Amino acid sequence: MIDHLYIGAVPAEEDCAQVGTDNYATRARAECRRFIAQILRHYPEPENGWLQVKSCPHDFGTYYEVIACYDTSDEEATRWAFDVEGDEKDVLKVWDDHFTQLELF
Repeated sequence: MIDHLYIGAVPAEEDCAQVGTDNYATRARAECRRFIAQILRHYPEPENGWLQVKSCPHDFGTYYEVIACYDTSDEEATRWAFDVEGDEKDVLKVWDDHFTQLELF
């Protein structure tokens, strides 16, 4: 069975695009893609695990987050997803050096 864990839109201690602001969807998806790139530098995807951007409907509008998808029958993929969610390597709190000058477009 495939399951998923919500990881967030950007590193935990960083600001992110806000629902309802100008160009929100474009900016938010770009932030999520950049966050995925950062996650993958530290937590490479296993065979049965992957990251993707998920749109989430809400009363205030659709927002976007990164999710870690994994096959629950695969121990390695399951462990990987929970390691990403818990940031076992402590590397997902702030943007890494690749994005110190974050441009959204």
